Amino acid sequence: MKQPTKWLDAALIALGLKQAAWADDVSDFQETLQAAEQGNAKAQYNLGVMYDKGLGVRQDYAQAVQWYRRAAEQGYAGAQFNLGVMYDSGQGVRQDYAEAVQWFLKAAEQGHVKAQHSLGLMYANGRGVRQDYAEAVQWYRRAAEQGNAQAQNNLGVMYENGQGVRQDYTQAVQWYRNAAEQGHVQAQHNLGGMYANGRGVRQDDAQAVQWYRNAAEQGNADAQFNLGVMYANGRGVRQDDAQAVQWYRNAAEQGNADAQFNLGVMYANGRGVRQDDAQAVQWYRNAAEQGNAEAQVNLGGMYANGQGVRQDYAEAVQWFLKAAEQGYAQAQYNLGVMYANGLGVRQDDAQAVQWYRRAAEQGDAQAQYNLGVMYANGQGVRQDDAQAVQWYRRAAEQGVAAAQTGLGWMYANGLGVRQDYAQAVQWYRRAAEQGHAQAQVLLGVMYENGQGVRQDYAQAAQWYRRAKEQGAAEA
Repeated sequence: MKQPTKWLDAALIALGLKQAAWADDVSDFQETLQAAEQGNAKAQYNLGVMYDKGLGVRQDYAQAVQWYRRAAEQGYAGAQFNLGVMYDSGQGVRQDYAEAVQWFLKAAEQGHVKAQHSLGLMYANGRGVRQDYAEAVQWYRRAAEQGNAQAQNNLGVMYENGQGVRQDYTQAVQWYRNAAEQGHVQAQHNLGGMYANGRGVRQDDAQAVQWYRNAAEQGNADAQFNLGVMYANGRGVRQDDAQAVQWYRNAAEQGNADAQFNLGVMYANGRGVRQDDAQAVQWYRNAAEQGNAEAQVNLGGMYANGQGVRQDYAEAVQWFLKAAEQGYAQAQYNLGVMYANGLGVRQDDAQAVQWYRRAAEQGDAQAQYNLGVMYANGQGVRQDDAQAVQWYRRAAEQGVAAAQTGLGWMYANGLGVRQDYAQAVQWYRRAAEQGHAQAQVLLGVMYENGQGVRQDYAQAAQWYRRAKEQGAAEA
């Protein structure tokens, strides 16, 4: 889900410098102080800015708050907004979100655009008020209609996600475009995403690339990552792994975990760079330490295989476990393998079954097959042919040749199902046609004995020959 733009520091600095740029020496400070002490609200506001920014006077947030408050109590909208910012950030006062909301509201009701946007953020995030997306939308809209790019982007986010309004991708695109055309970097990235996915606009990879590039060139890490993806896959641009690597690297160096993972993949596979397992490990580690589950799995694999690092099964297990606990099926399967074979952990069939099951229930085909094997052999679970058949079938239907062979064997021998030679032949054939040597031998046996098919020695010989060419001894 896209998140509303962070606003606090930028809003404070922009407002402060706008009206205080002239206050650049002590004489200006003295003149401003004199006017402020006489009750001039604008001077009180400017004096607050001077203390806030250390312009002509030593920076003093408490003094800034005092002068913002005096101007704010006279109804000066800019001071009300800045006082809200001080409460929100806890500068010069104890942090108090509810008080921040009150001052933002006073300024917003006077039409102060940044206060309207800030009030929307407070409602969207439940800071100082009960979270209320509909109220957030109302305040974002008021600021957006005044041309505030941050509010336009955030209003687009609300429409895209259906928060506080009925989900409407067309409206989201409209507001993203309004902000993007003002140079708002997050809106440019978001608009690129809408074109890439055909949401609210006709799908158009070239337009997606254009908007991603606009944001990427401003340094937006998410856009740099997505532009890398477009180059890697040749979407909207000529496929170019070197360009993909460049954009992944730009994003990765900013800490983007997805880009770090993808850069690791490029090094591991020698795409766009010289193949380098050590570099792959480095980038996988950077992403893995941020919690990226794919990177954790791949880093575990590098340790398990001794690629780019010294082989260390215990370290592999630790990384597989981190990803597995996030629900990542490949890691759960890998962890099952480690327990089944006692690699990096004490051998434990029950633990292997547990992890195979978690992956299998997510649809991981290899885990489904391995779980079937555990049931068939009574390893880590009570022996149960019917359960073995169930898991073999789920894996077989996803095309796992070993599972197809296993399911054929169960039908041929009436294990967990009614004996059915025709079904056995069907499953052996599907595996045999994928080149599975054992299935080729078993299919040859069925033809030789006329079980489930018309007896045919020529067919039997053909399948035995194909198995023998793969080195099957029993052929």
